[in-house]
Amino acid sequence: MSKPIQRHIAVIGAGIVGACSALALLEDGHRVTLIEPGEPGGEQAASYGNGAFLSPGSIIPMSMPGLWKKVPGYLLDPKGPFTIRWRHLLRLAPWLIRFVRAGATPAKATRTARILSSLLSDSPTRHLALAAANRVPALIRQDGLLYVYPNREAFAQERFAWQLRRDNGVQWRELDATALHAFEPALNARYGFGVLVEAGGHCVDPGSYVRALVTSAVTQGAVLLKARAKGFELDGKQVRAVLTDQGPLPCDGVVIAAGVHSKALAALAGDNVSMESERGYHVQIALPATGPCIPVMPGDGKMANTMTAAGLRASGQVELASVEAPPDWARADILLHHLLDTYPGLGDQTPKPTVSRWLGHRPSTPDGLPVIGTSSASPSIVYAFGHGHVGLSAGPMTADIVASLFGRRAAPIDIRPFAAARLR
Repeated sequence: MSKPIQRHIAVIGAGIVGACSALALLEDGHRVTLIEPGEPGGEQAASYGNGAFLSPGSIIPMSMPGLWKKVPGYLLDPKGPFTIRWRHLLRLAPWLIRFVRAGATPAKATRTARILSSLLSDSPTRHLALAAANRVPALIRQDGLLYVYPNREAFAQERFAWQLRRDNGVQWRELDATALHAFEPALNARYGFGVLVEAGGHCVDPGSYVRALVTSAVTQGAVLLKARAKGFELDGKQVRAVLTDQGPLPCDGVVIAAGVHSKALAALAGDNVSMESERGYHVQIALPATGPCIPVMPGDGKMANTMTAAGLRASGQVELASVEAPPDWARADILLHHLLDTYPGLGDQTPKPTVSRWLGHRPSTPDGLPVIGTSSASPSIVYAFGHGHVGLSAGPMTADIVASLFGRRAAPIDIRPFAAARLR
C-alpha cells in the first residue's frame, strides 16, 4: 500500500469526531489544524454532555414503524420524551415528515440499523485502544450496559428493536428480578427484568476525554486555532483556504465536523442537507449517595443513567426547536424526576444533593445516518457530521473513514449510505 500524500488538513470542529479525525490524519503523516471557537470538551459542545454510552447496540433508529401514530401524543404530552416547540413547527415540518417516513416500514428500520452497526459494532474496543494510545485509559470502561424494564412483557413490547440488535451481532444476558437486583441493588423494586449487554462500555468523563484527545493531537504537532469557520476559498475543485473570523487559513483539505453548525458550512460546499438540532438535556447529581454500578437505560424513561467523574448523569429527551431558542429546563427536571424514581435512595440524601442541568444540540438527519464523504464542490472537502445520538460511539470509525478519503485508499466500511446527496 502506497503512503498517503502528506497535506495540510483543516479540521473544523474539535468535538469527538473532529478530535478523532485529527489524530487519524496525524497518524497518516498529514499536517493538521483544528479550528474551534470554544474550548475543546467545553460545556458548549455536544461531546461534553452526552449520555456517555459506548454501545454496539445503539443502532436502533429514532424513527421506527408506527411512529406517525405517536407523534400527536408526544406533542400534547408536556412530560413526554419527544417534544416540538409549536412556534417552530412550520419550519421543522419538512424535516419531521422525512423523519417519520425514514422508519415507516420494518425494511427501512432494518436497513438503517444494519448501516449504523457498521459504524458502531466495535466502538468500545476502538475507544479502549484510542484512550490507551493517548494516555487516558482510565476514561474508558467496558463493564457492560444494562437495560431495565418493569417486567418481561414490557421488554417484549420492544421485541423488534431487540431483534434488530440480535440480527446485527449484539449479544446479551437476561436477568430476572432476583438476578437484576443482586446485580444493581440501588434500582427501584418495580423493575423486574433486565438485559445486560456485556460488550457495552462508557466514557467516565466525555468532556475531559475530548479535551485529552485534542491535547494529544497538539502534542503530536497539530495546531489548535481558536476561530470560527465562515467559508472556503476554492480554485476550481481544489480548496485553498478556510475563511475564518481570524482571517484565511491556507490548506489542502478540509474536514467539516462542526456538529449542528455543519449544515451552514456544507451549504457553502455545495450541499444543502436536511439536518436539525435534536436538543438534548442532562441533569447531574454530584456526590450521589447511591446509583448504578454500570450505565443503565430504563425502558420506561428512555434516558441514559451513567456514573461519571462529576456525578450521576441522566441524559435524554428530544426537543425540536431552533439552536437559538432558550432552554426549557422543565425538560431537564423530567429527567431528574425519573432519576430520583429509578434510584429511591437518592431522595433520602442529607443534605439534598447538588444538581446541575445542561442543554446540548445533537446534529440529526431525518434518516438517522450521519453525513460522511466528499462534498459536491470539492473532493478536498470531506464531511463528518450529523451523528445524532451516536457521535461519541462512532467517532473512531468515522475518523478512519476520513483518513482513508484523504489517503486515497478504500474506506473500512461501505460509505455510500452516508452520502450528502441523499439529504438534499
